[in-house]
Amino acid sequence: MSGQTDKTLPADEVVSRLHSGMTIGIGGWGSRRKPMALVRALLRSEITDLTVITYGGPDVGLLAAAGKIRKLVTAFVTLDSIPLEPHYRTARQNGAFELTEIDEAMFMWGLHAAANRLPFLPVRAGLGSDVMRVNPQLRTVTSPYEDGEEFVAVPALRMDAALVHMNRADRFGNGQYLGPDPYFDDLFCEAADSAYVSCEQLVDTAELTKDAAPQTLLIKRHVVTGVSETPNGAHFTSCAPDYGRDEAFQQLYATTPWPEFAERFLSGDEQAYQSAVQAWHEEQK
Repeated sequence: MSGQTDKTLPADEVVSRLHSGMTIGIGGWGSRRKPMALVRALLRSEITDLTVITYGGPDVGLLAAAGKIRKLVTAFVTLDSIPLEPHYRTARQNGAFELTEIDEAMFMWGLHAAANRLPFLPVRAGLGSDVMRVNPQLRTVTSPYEDGEEFVAVPALRMDAALVHMNRADRFGNGQYLGPDPYFDDLFCEAADSAYVSCEQLVDTAELTKDAAPQTLLIKRHVVTGVSETPNGAHFTSCAPDYGRDEAFQQLYATTPWPEFAERFLSGDEQAYQSAVQAWHEEQK
């Protein structure tokens, strides 16, 4: 592996490379395999005025409650077992940020367009729906061929930086998922100017293919800027097969007033967060 660059970084150093006003993509899906340790590091920073692009979950809720978001581009914001993310709902009701909400398929093709450095991609999704009404900036295009079909021209979802979480990675930036779904984390990385991968475990490159199928090697090192080992770093979202969603803690998050939750669980570093979560679970026994 000589000649390859060691890209390992602590989570706080990842965030130190970001700045206010950026467009940030966050991988995962709803309350599943979100790069929560990186999101918590972002909460500890002075960074604000962000445009966030994501299939949203508690990442959006946390950043919204902390006043970090200027604009959100999403297909949904959910905690899965709790249909609507409560802190996101509160922020939207208060008009805290601008929202672009598009169909899930439109979102995916926006990622594909950005990954391929195209300005847009034509899709059928969205035609005849209120997506076009609530997003008047969207345009349609007509096929140049004899069919003359009309399509929605989904703009590329280009990002300054992407944050994703994997089960395993090597120090060069190759990332592996071991759960049932890759989501679109590879597209987030390819669609961004820089990409940062957090992972449950850093392993030698040979270990990535030792006992797993090649298709689990979702993220290739050439699109990755930095890698951060963050055990339990997707908590309280799921990171199958390493652990499931912490439903009890997610319910606490959803029902606790933001200042109280932030003071107890987010006032220190990542180790303090993990310790506070463990202490809370001990109290519940």
